[in-house]
Amino acid sequence: MPASAEPATSGSSTIVLFHSVYGMRPAVHAGADRLRAAGHEVIVPDLFGGRTADSAEDGMVIKEEIGKDELLRRAVAAVAPYADRGLIYAGFSFGAAVAQNLALGDEKARGLLLLHGTSDIADGASADDLPVQLHIADPDPYEPHDWLTAWYLRMRRAGADVEVFRYPGAGHLFTDPDLPDHDAEAAQSAWKVALAFLADLPERD
Repeated sequence: MPASAEPATSGSSTIVLFHSVYGMRPAVHAGADRLRAAGHEVIVPDLFGGRTADSAEDGMVIKEEIGKDELLRRAVAAVAPYADRGLIYAGFSFGAAVAQNLALGDEKARGLLLLHGTSDIADGASADDLPVQLHIADPDPYEPHDWLTAWYLRMRRAGADVEVFRYPGAGHLFTDPDLPDHDAEAAQSAWKVALAFLADLPERD
């Protein structure tokens, strides 16, 4: 599965960044470049095999055509060569859900950065002291308040150390400047907080 990465610098973290249902849009590459500029190595798997969507609805069609099992297989295959590094998982919306699923299955995961999305949490999931940060619109049509409250409680029950940052009035994918959802102030704030979170992540045993 295609993935792009920059050479690691001394002391840098390795971040896997997953795209939304829009596919590998310019905003995904811009986000990866922002992380690289902060000194991190970034892997950006293309789970849609080069396909992109002009709307969320079109993206959902692509997602359904590929299928949940195949998307998960592609995600696992993309991170496998780097699994011994203690990865930081990150993603946008659908990609955040993918990132969460992989992080909760990786006992070496160093952190989880969720932008615009979450995923269900299996009973018995364990995320002992895993640092997790979520940035979400408020309200978000895909992440209603009741869901987020339940998600937060289940993540805490699994042992994760969770922070949630809400952005009133922002659109769902507010970090993408090419979408109507974009909110420049919210995006700037989210990236500032996220970069500080990533810089402060401790090493995992």
